[in-house]
Amino acid sequence: MSEVTYALRDVKRARYAVATVFCVHGAVTGSFATRVPWIQDHAGVSAGQLGLALAFPAIGASVAMPLAGGVSHRFGARTALRGLLALWTLALVLPSLAPNLLTLCAVLFVYGATAGMSDVAMNALGVEVETRLDKSIMSGLHGMWSVGALIGSAGGTLAAHLGADARVHHLLAAAVLTTAGFIACRWVLDLRPAEDEEAPPRFALPPKSALLIGAVGFCAVFAEGASLDWSAVYLRDVLDTSAGLAAACTTAFTLTMAVARIAGDAVVDRFGAVRTVRVSGVVATLGALLVVAAPNPAVAMAGFGLLGLGIAVVVPLAFAAAGRSGPNPSQAIAGVATITYTSGLIAPSAIGTVADLTSLVVSFGLVTALTCGLMVFAGVLRGADRTPTTAAKAQDAPVSPTK
Repeated sequence: MSEVTYALRDVKRARYAVATVFCVHGAVTGSFATRVPWIQDHAGVSAGQLGLALAFPAIGASVAMPLAGGVSHRFGARTALRGLLALWTLALVLPSLAPNLLTLCAVLFVYGATAGMSDVAMNALGVEVETRLDKSIMSGLHGMWSVGALIGSAGGTLAAHLGADARVHHLLAAAVLTTAGFIACRWVLDLRPAEDEEAPPRFALPPKSALLIGAVGFCAVFAEGASLDWSAVYLRDVLDTSAGLAAACTTAFTLTMAVARIAGDAVVDRFGAVRTVRVSGVVATLGALLVVAAPNPAVAMAGFGLLGLGIAVVVPLAFAAAGRSGPNPSQAIAGVATITYTSGLIAPSAIGTVADLTSLVVSFGLVTALTCGLMVFAGVLRGADRTPTTAAKAQDAPVSPTK
């Protein structure tokens, strides 16, 4: 991207704009997740068929994310994000319209593809703002995504409680979120490629640097996916708790992650990315060990809380490190995002498979082993730390960006 100098006030405004974009992105996910039962009934699919269909968002995202860099190069970062985010918010309408399994799989593929490309675009801009401010903001941005998911979930829960048709609910939600995203994108940085910068290939494999960084993200997202999808089942089946208490464990895990991400930037600025992730790995491993050894629900819930606290900042720091790992931030971020999406895709089924062969306790022993990897391989996230020279990019005297 071309070196455009922005006034510090413009960069600060861009930070809040990108934070709003993250919130909008998360709200789409929350709005969809709460209406999955309605969508299942409308499409007339069984639980097994629904499980198959729900794999398609991750497949679509993995296929489409490498394309995001080319879109940003051709149209500029601001226009690309505005368009990709609008496609994502509007795609919320599609799943509730699907009348059968085939169409549901197809629309969820599109849903995931738009999610993935907009995800790459907003993370690339988030890394650029972080670099220009010379302070950690990526953890907070991902915290805003969690806030958006909670807002979307709350709206969806209310709609479901009122018995609202998901087609109407999602149409209204899409209209609101598309408008909010369009307005927010007005103030993000308008970065464009330099005149002599070659366009990235239309589809490129992740660079080697992204593979190592993505491996750390893989460990964190695997633990996240396992905890989100299996924590309630673990408390119910292993520790014989009530359904209400089991569900509360999942909610507590989600809230712990959201709070930790919002507060995480101050910790990263003080201790650095590598030290933060190593300590986070210790906390997450302690939490996983508590889950495995829990004699009662209270200890298990404390363990899941520590797991959420430990893994919360890892993925934001992985995106930050990827964005500084080479000359093409979007391509590196797409590579890391693809690996993490893949981890989120396979984690729930892997935990279930191991549980069928052995037990859920053994499954979370696997999670414990992966959280240990955060301590061992944290050094690859060294690129997430900023250098003082990057602050020079944000000057008090503004220069108009390329139009």
